[in-house]
Amino acid sequence: MATLSANRLTLGYQRQAILRELSLELPEGRISVLVGSNGCGKSTLLKALARLLTPWQGQVALDGEDIRQRPTRAVARTLSLLPQHPVAPEGISVRQLVGLGRHPHQSWLAQWSEDDERAVAQALSRTGLDDLSEQRVETLSGGQRQRAWIAMAVAQDTPLMLLDEPTSFLDLTHQMEVLELLVSLNRDAGKTIVMVLHDLNLACRYADHIVAIREGRVHAQGRPQAVITRERVKEIFQLECRVIEDPFFHTPLCIPFGKGAA
Repeated sequence: MATLSANRLTLGYQRQAILRELSLELPEGRISVLVGSNGCGKSTLLKALARLLTPWQGQVALDGEDIRQRPTRAVARTLSLLPQHPVAPEGISVRQLVGLGRHPHQSWLAQWSEDDERAVAQALSRTGLDDLSEQRVETLSGGQRQRAWIAMAVAQDTPLMLLDEPTSFLDLTHQMEVLELLVSLNRDAGKTIVMVLHDLNLACRYADHIVAIREGRVHAQGRPQAVITRERVKEIFQLECRVIEDPFFHTPLCIPFGKGAA
């Protein structure tokens, strides 16, 4: 396993700060979900955690060490990132796409090994893509395509997986399919998963740990029952709602009224 944390992180774009002295420690071996309104800094935080953005102040620590001091290949063997809108090269097959996840484990002397072949086969099997492995990625449905990208991250064989809105543009069936897959990777393979979700009810159902971000800072974090309350939803989203217990999953269930409702 591996630990990931941020300490007094400040960064943004073109002199406009998006994150402001943000600190958090993500629980190892758990599913953490980042929630918050559009523009609050969720995707920016995920990119900073993955070392794609350089902090103006503060640092991201991977296993207690400044992530920017770690060799690039060592980081890539520890942490994988699935961005919000990944684009596959035209004509590439599912198997070839998944194989790209093995790049951090290869060297100039041995560019493909039995370990690589085994990792790709296991990733295809775990994500239910064996029968689709030779199909071109562009021919897949939205849910299948997202599973293929997740399979690439699985083949990368990292203890930490970061995903930016993995259910965006998917219908409810495929959203559930992707989230159940991530749960299985967490429960069965011990992956620490950090993802951004917009649906609060799905976040509450699948997260062990929720981080609510408001205006570039951590507004609240902890178990879903502790974070998603009527008062906090109003503070974070400026939305009136009622929060009840889901009768089936016993997690918070948010019923929105609208911004002006009493």
